[in-house]
Amino acid sequence: MSKKPEDLMERIVSLCKRRGFIFQASEIYGGLSSCYDYGPLGVELKRNVKEAWWEDMVTSRRDIVGLDSAILQSPTVWEVSGHVTGFSDPLVDCKVCKARFREDQLDSQVCPNKKYKKRPANDCRNQGFFTEPRQFNLMFKTFMGPVEDSASVVYMRPETAQGIFTNFLNVLNSSRLKPPFGIAQIGKSFRNEITPGNFVFRMREFEQMEMEFFCPIEEEPKWYEYWVQKRFDWYTKLGVKADKLRLRPHGEDELAHYSIGCTDVEYLFPFGWSELEGIARRTDFDLKRHSEASGTDLSYFDELKKERYTPYVVEPAAGVDRAAMTFLVDAYEEQEIGIDKKGRPDVRTVLHFHPKIAPITVAVFPLVKKDGMPEVADEIESLLRMEGMRTFYDQKGAIGRRYRRQDEIGTPFCVTIDGQTLQDGTVTLRDRDSMEQVRVHREELMRTLKERIANF
Repeated sequence: MSKKPEDLMERIVSLCKRRGFIFQASEIYGGLSSCYDYGPLGVELKRNVKEAWWEDMVTSRRDIVGLDSAILQSPTVWEVSGHVTGFSDPLVDCKVCKARFREDQLDSQVCPNKKYKKRPANDCRNQGFFTEPRQFNLMFKTFMGPVEDSASVVYMRPETAQGIFTNFLNVLNSSRLKPPFGIAQIGKSFRNEITPGNFVFRMREFEQMEMEFFCPIEEEPKWYEYWVQKRFDWYTKLGVKADKLRLRPHGEDELAHYSIGCTDVEYLFPFGWSELEGIARRTDFDLKRHSEASGTDLSYFDELKKERYTPYVVEPAAGVDRAAMTFLVDAYEEQEIGIDKKGRPDVRTVLHFHPKIAPITVAVFPLVKKDGMPEVADEIESLLRMEGMRTFYDQKGAIGRRYRRQDEIGTPFCVTIDGQTLQDGTVTLRDRDSMEQVRVHREELMRTLKERIANF
């Protein structure tokens, strides 16, 4: 079996479509480039990622609150933040194949035209095939109101952060918080990327999980260090392999105009090391810019120190889609567990999701569709669901094949109701990763499942 990285990604993408994780958007019309729809399992995976992030960042803490700002904001917001003039990439066109590339990423790009057999883009640059670079703004424009003119232009937000900054005073006054404190938000953002790709890693419509942590200026270095480590640990806590993660500080030439430092959490995908999220030192840039432009004082008065200051900001900003993709890629494994009836290797495809991330927590099966087993299985599945477990019920096919289907979508546990259940009330509890099967009394099933999830 081929283990080439590109083949691995192809198999993961195939599984995502086959099992209902992710579909190409508008597929019946040929698809829309770099836009994707999340299917029944994919939407649960994304929801679990967001809930795990929100629990870690907001509900488990007293110093961070949530916000849900509008996608459409005043155009002045984006002018003041620097996005209208500075949020752009250098674009070049190849005169031969007519493809477009980001000039700053030519080292990692190849010609998409099959005629040129994926020739490295730098070969074309060396031969003078590229046009002069021009700046391409990444924001999507639209119009508000009935007239499409320059006065009615609005932008689809390219990040969720600015809605937090413009609401700083509202949250400060209504929540009775004082620095250090944070404001967190999960929401859709839009960027008209020149070269999107690598499945859902880089899309034009995507979802972000961002938090702006406002702190006294002298405390900023320690909070920056704190959030870099905490965000790295979040991924490993949810099962991502530590040796596939790394922290990469930005060089000075990489920093955004508002930043004095940034560290990326990167993951080793089949296509190489790539950013999962960035932890940026945004200083007081955004609050001061919006304060000056709006005439609204966005500083904070410290009653103990008797001084007024504009807080510095540390920003952990992660992508929901990138995180979901990371959990998929990291969990994917093909295991040879024996020889099949035709003498070929018996390969089990399994997703080793952490139970907090898995779209389904426990699947419930009657061994056969008779002798009262379906009725008992239905009763147990309903009780598990009422207790908050994400469940799946299946009574079709051989039990081994049902187990395999659940392995492939990452379900941590399976419960089988058989003849012995009807006699003594015990069920078979199967573990996805070890494939171990134990008998558990149905009255102890919920407690056992909760214990296993807590100790995962």
